[in-house]
Amino acid sequence: MTELLSSALPTFSRPAAGPLGLAPLLRANLAGQDLGALCQSLLERAAADADDAFALIDAGLILQFHGNPELAMQLQREALRLRRHYVFPAKQPVRLRVLAFMAPGDLMANVPIECLLEDSDIELHLYYAMLDDVDFAEIPEHDVLFVALSDTEANRPILDAWLPLLAEWPRPVLNKPQHIGRVGRDVAARLLADLPGVAMPPTLRVGRALLEQIAAAQVPAGQLLAGIDFPLLVRPVDSHAGHDLHKVDNAAELAPALATIAGDELFVAPFIDYCSADRQFRKYRVVLVDGQPFAVHMGISSHWMIHYLNAGMADDAAKRAEEAEFMAAFDTGFAVRHAAALAGIGERIGLDYLGIDCAETADGRLLVFEVDHAMVVHAMDPVDVYPYKPPTMHKLFAAFRAMLLKAAA
Repeated sequence: MTELLSSALPTFSRPAAGPLGLAPLLRANLAGQDLGALCQSLLERAAADADDAFALIDAGLILQFHGNPELAMQLQREALRLRRHYVFPAKQPVRLRVLAFMAPGDLMANVPIECLLEDSDIELHLYYAMLDDVDFAEIPEHDVLFVALSDTEANRPILDAWLPLLAEWPRPVLNKPQHIGRVGRDVAARLLADLPGVAMPPTLRVGRALLEQIAAAQVPAGQLLAGIDFPLLVRPVDSHAGHDLHKVDNAAELAPALATIAGDELFVAPFIDYCSADRQFRKYRVVLVDGQPFAVHMGISSHWMIHYLNAGMADDAAKRAEEAEFMAAFDTGFAVRHAAALAGIGERIGLDYLGIDCAETADGRLLVFEVDHAMVVHAMDPVDVYPYKPPTMHKLFAAFRAMLLKAAA
């Protein structure tokens, strides 16, 4: 990479054809379509043509949906060995060419930008950045570059290696890589701790040995940080969507939780009870686009660990009615109540596009669970069940498009 950085910046290549991609495949999967036959045909296509990277990368996506991550990543690696550039033509006359820098990995490794630009007049190019030598002939001509890599242990070396080059990039760059590390759970907790109107408990990266001592009552939980005590939330580093997330109320509950979590270091945070007066928990997903907040969804559940897919929203008309009201009144309600907090979060994290998972405390503060630009955002929920969602989501997508056009201008 050193030799690359000392050389002149490249003349970019022209676009080529592309695969089916995430957006149509995810839409079909969420609609309940059986993608098994398609996956088999893609695998047969790849077997017949050893250079068919498009078939490999599409089959890898389907296998992720089907819960076969090992084979999915194997197919992706083979696809990326063949080519790193994939293009998704605009559905209308092309207004802009956007290049998204991606990283190898699962669906959480990058911003799902294909879902944000579905059916738009933006020609989207994905380029998978790695640590080895760069072939600039594979990097397409573009008007704006969007850094889509999420903040993970695997992605950080790639971001660090590309940082000097992207600092001199000859096109506008959105979601600058030097800011992406700020969304790490422990880093974000420090950055946002003193923001007025924000409640974000400290998140600590703790060695397993110390946690085992706490579980054995050899040291108190306060050893982690002054003022911290049970109940605690314990999870693996790089964990999302509640995977292996445990709430432990005392030392006796910590040991069995540790037995189910891998890794020498884990994230630990104090649990804040955000239950509403009706004994329901409400979790919101909000996205900042160029500093402006947009609603994505609201999950309502009797359990503290809410994810939209496990909140039972599709089965409860009353919950959906409340979510519809939240979305309809977002600009004059939630966004106004938390305007200063949301603006402060945007300024301190510094990303042009940022997701926030949050709740409201009893005293009216914004309880922040996580900030992350790679959160899932789409308009693929069934319209007959969620008729109120498309206008809200397309408003967000229009703002994202406007941000890209503004950057290009």
